[in-house]
Amino acid sequence: MNIKNEVLIRIYIVLALICIVAVIIFGKAIQISVVDGEKWRARGDSLYVKYLPVNAERGNILSEDGSLLATSLPFFEIRMDLKSTAMSDEVFQQNLDSLAVCLATHVFTDFTVGGMRGYLEEKRKKGERYLLIKKNVSYTELERISKFPLFRLGRYKGGFIVKRQSKRERPFRMLARRTIGYVREGAKPVGLEGYFDQILGGTAGKQLMQRVSHNTWIPINDLTEIEPENGNDIVSTIDVNLQDITHEALLRGLNYHQADHGTAILMEVKTGAIRAISNIGKVKNGWSELYNYAIGSATEPGSTFKLAAMMALLEDGYIKLSDSINLEQGRADFFEEVMLDASYHRLDSTTVKRAFEISSNVGIAKLVQKHYGRNNPHGEKNNGSRFIQRLKDMNLHIPLGIEIEGEASPYIKDAYSEKDGWSGTTLPWMSIGYELTITPLQLLNFYNSVANNGVMMKPYLIDQIQNFGEVKEVFKPTIIKRKIASKNTIAQAQELLAAVVSDGTARSLKSSKYNFSGKTGTAQINYRKFKPKANIRYQASFAGYFPSENPMYSCIVVITDPKQNGIYGSEVALPVFREIADRCFATKIQLHEAINLTPKPKLTNNKLPVGTVGKVEDLAQVMDQIDLTYYPFTKKEWGVLNARSDSLRIQSRTLSKNVVPNVNGMGLRDALFVLENRGLSVSINGYGKVVRQSIKPGTTIKGQTIKITLR
Repeated sequence: MNIKNEVLIRIYIVLALICIVAVIIFGKAIQISVVDGEKWRARGDSLYVKYLPVNAERGNILSEDGSLLATSLPFFEIRMDLKSTAMSDEVFQQNLDSLAVCLATHVFTDFTVGGMRGYLEEKRKKGERYLLIKKNVSYTELERISKFPLFRLGRYKGGFIVKRQSKRERPFRMLARRTIGYVREGAKPVGLEGYFDQILGGTAGKQLMQRVSHNTWIPINDLTEIEPENGNDIVSTIDVNLQDITHEALLRGLNYHQADHGTAILMEVKTGAIRAISNIGKVKNGWSELYNYAIGSATEPGSTFKLAAMMALLEDGYIKLSDSINLEQGRADFFEEVMLDASYHRLDSTTVKRAFEISSNVGIAKLVQKHYGRNNPHGEKNNGSRFIQRLKDMNLHIPLGIEIEGEASPYIKDAYSEKDGWSGTTLPWMSIGYELTITPLQLLNFYNSVANNGVMMKPYLIDQIQNFGEVKEVFKPTIIKRKIASKNTIAQAQELLAAVVSDGTARSLKSSKYNFSGKTGTAQINYRKFKPKANIRYQASFAGYFPSENPMYSCIVVITDPKQNGIYGSEVALPVFREIADRCFATKIQLHEAINLTPKPKLTNNKLPVGTVGKVEDLAQVMDQIDLTYYPFTKKEWGVLNARSDSLRIQSRTLSKNVVPNVNGMGLRDALFVLENRGLSVSINGYGKVVRQSIKPGTTIKGQTIKITLR
């Protein structure tokens, strides 16, 4: 009995445990199927069917005249669902042969027709639901392929799947490539593409998709459940023609000097609109735009910064341009450190203006050290703070906030700051563009403000946001600061920059057609004033504006590490600036003064077209056309214009038929007509009007050859 009871007890315990487990399992089943049923059913369905995003059409980036700088070109990927539920075996077999012929002929050209037929049958047996037919299909190809047998039956009966994609293209290739930028998966957005990504990108739609393999999803139907909203277009300030001019000029300069990289920016003075911006660097196989040096690279500018130092001195009333300064023949000591001028000029005493014209390091540094150093004549103990404040008054210490990510911040030391490494030599070296950093665009904006009579504009790259041509938003010019210095200081700064071109370091390339103003600059890139014999690399620059009298454009050119044909700003950067300015002047009618804006001058004898010979009716017609007063004094066929006081008379010119006539004063057409009709052979030299003939008028004609010289 004891054994029997013990066995029964064990059986009851096991049965009880089974019942408990059964109850738990049943309870869990109820919870899963009833309580949490919707949750788990939805999760299960999502493993096979779910909504996936449908990318919107990306907006275009346009130049200021509407040319495409960046656009999305559509292309397609074609696939085939060989297990579509609506594709019966009968329909498949009826179209198989003809489809194999089309695919083998136009798509899978390495297949025979028989091989293509077998390939499709094999894939259908395996249940292939997303068979790749062709990638990167153009719209024209898509139209043709969609008419193939079986495919023309559509998405369900024919298993024809089309996946629309787009590719970003830049029609002008390298022009402003870095400024236009890009948006790529896994990379930081760059340029206008990156900054305006949300505006250009639009809003993605949604489409119900079904998973047919591990990571392959196909649309359940051809329609999107939520339509994507296409992106807007942005209209930039870039002028394609000026961009091309700037790019080509910079590229030629970099090639000629075999430099490492360079940048050039062209900006509209009155508005701050950037009309061209080029950044070119040396790569293994030539040149490319891989980095936006204009905006992202802050360096020691060198002598182009001397303008800021001079304006600080002028604004504080410490100097006059006519004051004398001892240049010590281009060598001076500052706290046991030696400063040299770039070229040996043998000058001792000269004017402040002349020191700036020849870009004397010693002259500018001595002025700044004298008036802002500790032992200044103004009784100020910490006058260096005043100098730094003047630079900040000119907004040289803050970024511009341009519509591109990655703008480097300028760096100007705080006066007497140990953290910033302020020393006794900081002021003189800072005055000539060292111990501080600034980007080319920030420096150009400073020069642009001087050209704009002291008004500092914010540089900008976007004019409008549009949607299918409809303007959604307009970006107007923005004033950063209404006055960076007094009117008198700005006027003197303009005088200094004009003098650099007329009589200073830029005089070798001054133009006879228009006036431009600016400043050359040369900086040692790896400059260490305590190691002057280190391996030195240079940065050449020129910043300025044109035309000087009424500036329309400001421009800066910075070329880094030139290795041949010169190292100085006047040799390397100035020629690029001059080429850009010349070609702008030639192509932009706005840079030319209208001839009818000035009073019509009263013509004098030496400015009248006297001595011109021609047919009387032709001469009269020309005089009437150009509205010149004249008096006809002959009724003969040929006449000559003679001046009397401030008017013209058409007097007779007799041309004999038997002797050599006088053709002096005639144009080439009339001279040939007269001479050849008299049996003379004519030899021609020059162009214009006849000024000399080899046979004297009145000589008997004997079929001679007469030589006429025109000028």
